[in-house]
Amino acid sequence: MNLGNKIVIITGASSGIGKSLALEFAKRGANLVLAARQYVTLCELTQSLEQQYQIKAVAVQCDVTVQEDCEHLIQQTLITFGKIDVLINNAGISMRALFTDADIDVLKKVIDVNFWGTVYCTKYALPEILKTKGSIVGVSSIAGYKGLPGRTGYSSSKFAMNGFLDTLRVENLKTGIHVLTACPGFTTSNIRKASLAADGSQQGESTMHEEKMMSSEKVAEIIANGVEKRSRTLIMTFQGKLMVFLNKFVPGLVDKMVYNTIAKEKNSLLR
Repeated sequence: MNLGNKIVIITGASSGIGKSLALEFAKRGANLVLAARQYVTLCELTQSLEQQYQIKAVAVQCDVTVQEDCEHLIQQTLITFGKIDVLINNAGISMRALFTDADIDVLKKVIDVNFWGTVYCTKYALPEILKTKGSIVGVSSIAGYKGLPGRTGYSSSKFAMNGFLDTLRVENLKTGIHVLTACPGFTTSNIRKASLAADGSQQGESTMHEEKMMSSEKVAEIIANGVEKRSRTLIMTFQGKLMVFLNKFVPGLVDKMVYNTIAKEKNSLLR
């Protein structure tokens, strides 16, 4: 797929991977509909992209946990552009708390954003993407293949997201649409700073070694390439690929590897 003049919706586009996706797709000539709750930030971004890359970009305020907002996002895209070529379900939130300590509402909120946000947007966009034989992308995580300690809600939401996208792909095996599951490893973004603590408050400071992580710009480049090539699954780091492979054969060993990795976090929750 040549992305020039394609109509691309990106959720969670105000920062992190979403913002980098907007920049990458604009570079490749796509027209954009950018969605997030931070409307002013989105408007500034769309204006900058239009001036820099001579594309058309529209900002839509959208909380993906609200079904009506997701429906409005798709309607606004059709009013503005008349079609949809690519939907990128990127909006996401994380958490950091052991299950025994976490409020149930924290898990619900994470699953509402990561899983239901993907379902809502995809439900309303799918009829239009069927017309263009376009792409549906889910920005998932390695946590959707292996449970991460202290991230029960996050891993659960990404496992659910992976299952949803996989089922959607099989259902549409003969319709001509493309379904991509993109799984970055740990990425430098504000997702950990905004992660929910056990009581639902924001963590505020990353506990990970951010300097060793993949950049959001690199993640965006890999995803854009994946859309162009109509890839099925993107596992973006060697560590991630190794973990998924080993987990099929020696899951007990991978349990220990994951535990030891998370135990090295600053102020680790593991006892």
